[in-house]
Amino acid sequence: MTEKVTANLEEIHHMEKDLRYIAAIIKQQGRKILSNYTITPPQFVALQWLFEHGDMTIGDLSNRMFLAFSTTTDLVDRMEKNELVKRVRDEKDRRVVRIHLLAEGERVIEEVIDKRREYLQDVVKDFNPKELSTFTELLSKLHVEMSKD
Repeated sequence: MTEKVTANLEEIHHMEKDLRYIAAIIKQQGRKILSNYTITPPQFVALQWLFEHGDMTIGDLSNRMFLAFSTTTDLVDRMEKNELVKRVRDEKDRRVVRIHLLAEGERVIEEVIDKRREYLQDVVKDFNPKELSTFTELLSKLHVEMSKD
């Protein structure tokens, strides 16, 4: 049993290191792609949240991005100025203001995500179909496990 735990710990050490390096490479590649656009990495993250989850309040966006409310407000101000998003009063409760993704914001996010997918497709071009299928399945399983509370 000790050998299994030791081997498992060694695998965990390698996995953590590989995931850390992969995350850094993805971040670096993402920034290269974003350099061709007028948005910052935090604006990309905000647009992505809105794209995937729909309209939300600045408070909701702040919590999801782990940013201070004031920082998120500034971020939204700049994105609104660039016509990527707009503030919309909630029809049911006029006190509530939601951030709505505009067509230009959606276009930018779709283009950036397409370029990220192209990059990933190039990275895995030498994987055989079985490797790619297994990798995708295990990555999805890891995501599910990490998403549990």
